[in-house]
Amino acid sequence: MANQFDVVVIGGGPGGYVAAIRSAQLGLKTACIDKWVNKEGKGVFGGTCLNVGCIPSKALLEATHKYHDAKHKYSDMGIQVKDVEMDVPAMIARKESIVKNLNMGVAGLFKANGVSAYEGTGRLLAGKQVEVTDHSGNREILEAKHVIIATGSVPVEIPPARTQGDIIVDNEGALEFKEAPKRMGVIGAGVIGLELGSVWNRLGTEVVVLEAQDKFLAAVDQQVAKEAQKQLKKQGLDIRLGAMVTGSEVKNGQVKVTYKDAGGEHEEVFDKLIVAVGRKPYTENLLGDGAGVELDERGFVKVDGFCQTSTPGIWAIGDVVRGPMLAHKASEEGVVVAELIAGQKAQMNYDLIPSVIYTHPEIAWVGKSEEMLKAEGVPYNVGTFPFSAIGRAMANNDTDGFVKIIAHAETDRILGAYVIGPSAGDLAQQCVIAMEFGSSAEDLGMMVFSHPTLSEAVHEAALAVGGHAIHKANRRKK
Repeated sequence: MANQFDVVVIGGGPGGYVAAIRSAQLGLKTACIDKWVNKEGKGVFGGTCLNVGCIPSKALLEATHKYHDAKHKYSDMGIQVKDVEMDVPAMIARKESIVKNLNMGVAGLFKANGVSAYEGTGRLLAGKQVEVTDHSGNREILEAKHVIIATGSVPVEIPPARTQGDIIVDNEGALEFKEAPKRMGVIGAGVIGLELGSVWNRLGTEVVVLEAQDKFLAAVDQQVAKEAQKQLKKQGLDIRLGAMVTGSEVKNGQVKVTYKDAGGEHEEVFDKLIVAVGRKPYTENLLGDGAGVELDERGFVKVDGFCQTSTPGIWAIGDVVRGPMLAHKASEEGVVVAELIAGQKAQMNYDLIPSVIYTHPEIAWVGKSEEMLKAEGVPYNVGTFPFSAIGRAMANNDTDGFVKIIAHAETDRILGAYVIGPSAGDLAQQCVIAMEFGSSAEDLGMMVFSHPTLSEAVHEAALAVGGHAIHKANRRKK
């Protein structure tokens, strides 16, 4: 007889394992299936985010940022560091240790909450049955009242530069280099490309970023994007826009890349090439005959605003459905779906999902940009404030960037917030909270902010919307 569950979750990433834990907390008999296997050949949970995405990349970003500051900036603060070196294998080992500890954490949370963990591949069959094939090839059937699909996404491959050994790699391979390459190419100037390019650039690698679009960070407010491009170029990233890669050839341990731009055809030779052109939903071998799930033309599982598919009792969350491919979006959807299954009222605000790029300076935003509002014909006011005028930023020797707040010209309600600078992700989150409760720029400006803190830049930017910033000259209102 098949094992029976109230909820079976296919996928154990930040959407899937959170959905499983919350379902179990709500008294639902829950199982979670994941196929991930670590380097030791052991099945682990946490998905791309924990194993080869968000967490390990941030470990490398933080280590290399500290190394860069020790080498180039600590002397400004009176700290003399001589002959500083980076031990790349030790850095990679630390990254792997962090991942292992978090893998163990998820396993412990499953045990504490009574989630049944299945290590293997899940396949949705007709009648809400899920076939599990473990890593030895053994199969069993789980019967569910509800199934949550949380299979995530995988890197997009492009024909001109398919992954090849440790020379042409995706984001996963870029986390495993044992030494800093002398020269490296990155295809794609998005979040992954800029973050991984920054990691190795700080260690002395000459990094060339090839971006097919003519506009840098096209989805970001362009005042912020231009500042980001300026700062990253100053750090040494060679960012080439309008550069369409047309071919690659691996030979003698290097890769020759051809690309074309407005100036014609070009060739570059690199020791490593990272392909970071985006991700696509992962549904390979997911659906059996009669599974009752539809995919759209881009391969995403079709769902409504509450993550329900067209078949009652089958849900889908995270990267495998519409919306931004962000771990925190997936996690929140997991909580919402679990609560809906348990009969509770639940929803999430898709208009207020923050985004962060963990370069330095960090870049974070929520809501709409000036370009979006202009296209929609919405009247707005803008307030900005530079970190160079913030005492705590000066004390930290970290003054690049600014905070930008955009509010409706008539209601003063905050419509968008952008931060480029230190702790941008944390500062933007303050704006998310304000916007969730419908705050105006005036509301934010009337709040008391601790001094001295970086968050005072948020306060001053909110005041600047109405022309009332204290610590900078205000533009006269027309």
